[in-house]
Amino acid sequence: MTFDAWLERHQERREAEGLDRRLRPREADSRLIDLAGNDYLGLSRHPHVTAAAAEAAHVWGAGAGASRLVSGTLTLHRQLEDALAAWTDSEAALTFSTGYHANLSTVTALTDNDTLVVSDAHIHASLVDACRLARAGALVVTPHNDVGAVTAALQARTLPRAVVLVESVYSVLGDAAPLPELAAVCEEYDAVLVVDEAHAIGVAGVRGRGLVAEAGLARRSTVVTTLTLSKALGSQGGAVLASQAVVDHLVNVARPFIFDTGLAPPVAAAALAAVQVVTDSPALPRRARALAGVFGRVLRVGNPAGAVLSVPMAGPREALAAQASLADNGVRVGCFRPPSVPDGISRLRLAARASLTDAEAEAVVGRLTNIGERR
Repeated sequence: MTFDAWLERHQERREAEGLDRRLRPREADSRLIDLAGNDYLGLSRHPHVTAAAAEAAHVWGAGAGASRLVSGTLTLHRQLEDALAAWTDSEAALTFSTGYHANLSTVTALTDNDTLVVSDAHIHASLVDACRLARAGALVVTPHNDVGAVTAALQARTLPRAVVLVESVYSVLGDAAPLPELAAVCEEYDAVLVVDEAHAIGVAGVRGRGLVAEAGLARRSTVVTTLTLSKALGSQGGAVLASQAVVDHLVNVARPFIFDTGLAPPVAAAALAAVQVVTDSPALPRRARALAGVFGRVLRVGNPAGAVLSVPMAGPREALAAQASLADNGVRVGCFRPPSVPDGISRLRLAARASLTDAEAEAVVGRLTNIGERR
């Protein structure tokens, strides 16, 4: 089969199954109310955040210019890392160019062939890819949020070390992990707990500091937190929160960190400003969670753990039709279809946003009511 024929066959299969995807650029001033993105607090357009990004571009330039271990570590990076650690009550922080890199770095650097990796079935694709690259001694995928299954996997392990991978708020389902129970099991069986807080930081927990901090786990040496700067903090990049020993280890052995250019100055400055805005404005996380609760009741999916709402649909075509109907009525939502969803269930995925005006929130409720009534 020729290369062109191979590509055409895959294209035809995607179209036949309703799974074809297209990039659709949006305008800066789109007429749609955007509930598809992850800008949970609306900080990507906050004047303090955009001003900080612009100033950093003038002072530092558009890029860091090198990898962090060469000359790409700026005082701006250190300021951001110190601010993230202080805000979340963590001992230390390390920033990355993406949250994807943060997850790849953490899993691959903390595992080797003497390690059992225990993974929740619904972890993000970046953690799945990290498992594939880690070359761990063994991998066990447990049912979603099943503490008993995690316990059984750790009890049965024959390898000397173990790492457990979860999200604090899951990106597809919008529910929370039982972190205190998981941390207790990991402590009992001498395992490291890696928690991806991408969809919790800035929204969930006390003053939006995340669920790891809320559970009192931020200073536990065997708990490692990863997060993104591109969602609630409105910028771009990722970070790891951990003990100084873990951060030092990542700097020395994590290939996605060592061989990557440092976080661009404008986005680092934007994230730093966003941390300050959230610290000074605890009403922002509260409003995001409150709106999520309102939308959840209208959609009949309950109260989410963060800002993410997941609406199961009958199939991919039904999900696409509902998404198109909402867009025609002025609301943009996401549409998750296989293979993006671990359980194969197509969903509408939408996110509450603290920056919605009361009028916009009321309009959203009106548009979502029909979806909720059809469920």
